[in-house]
Amino acid sequence: MPREITAFSNTLVKRVRSLRDKKHRKAEGLFLAEGLRILTEAREAGRLPHYLFFAADSAKHPLVLALIDAVEAAGGEAIETSHDILSKLSGKDNPQAVVGVFPEFTTPLEALDRSTAAIWLVAERLRDPGNLGTILRTGDAVGAGGLILIDDCVDPFSVEAVRASMGALFTVPIAQARWDEFLPWLRSGPGQLVGLSLQTDHDYRGASYQKPTFLLTGNEAQGLPEAYEAECDLLVKLPMLGKADSLNAAVATAVMAYEVLAQHRG
Repeated sequence: MPREITAFSNTLVKRVRSLRDKKHRKAEGLFLAEGLRILTEAREAGRLPHYLFFAADSAKHPLVLALIDAVEAAGGEAIETSHDILSKLSGKDNPQAVVGVFPEFTTPLEALDRSTAAIWLVAERLRDPGNLGTILRTGDAVGAGGLILIDDCVDPFSVEAVRASMGALFTVPIAQARWDEFLPWLRSGPGQLVGLSLQTDHDYRGASYQKPTFLLTGNEAQGLPEAYEAECDLLVKLPMLGKADSLNAAVATAVMAYEVLAQHRG
C-alpha cells in the first residue's frame, strides 16, 4: 500500500528535490520525470520509477492506479502526497499529478544494432535541453534506431530535456560517445553519414540517402567542426530564403529526418 508524505522536511522529499541538480543526479544515478503521459509511456516501454509520487486527488485515475500497481509489483514505492510537495519536487507552480524517480540509463555504442532501423540521429555538442528533447520526439516519430550524443552534449536526464521529450526519452535508445569512438564504430559496418552544413551547395532534397542513414547535427551556435564535416559521406543544407542564416537545430533535424524517411519509403 502507498505511504503518505506531507512534510516538506521529509528526507526523501529533500533527496528527490536535489535531483534537479546535475551533480546530484550523477551522484545518485537517478533522474526525475513528471506527468501522467510521460510516466505511462515509460511504463509501456518497460521502465518503472523507483519512487512514484502522486497527488491524493489523482489516486482513482485508472492510469495512476496502473502505475501504482506496476511500481509496487516491481519492488518500487508509491507515495501519496500533496500538490505543494509535487510543486517542490518538479519546480513548477502548477505541477503534474505524478512525479517519478527513475534510474539513469543509456545504451553502449557497441550495443546498437544498425540493422534495426533505416534512420539514426546523431547530435554533436548539443547544448539546449529543449532541442535534445525535441530531437528525441522526432526520432520516435520517424522510427529512428536511436540518438547518439557526441562529445559534450547537454544532459539528456535534465528535467527540461525529459519534459521536452514528452516520453520519447523512454522509447528512443540513447548512446553517448566521443567523436573518436563514434567514427570507428560507424565505419565498422554499413551507414551513410550525412552532415547538416552551410558549407555545401548540396540541397537536402536533391541528395540520395542510403540505408542506414546517420543524420549528424552540429552545435546550435557553431555547427559542425570542419574536421567532422570532412568525415561525412555527404553534406547537405536547407534553403534559407529569408534573412536568417540557419534554422533551429531541432527543426533542421526534423526536416531532414522526414526527407530521409520520404526517400526511404519511395
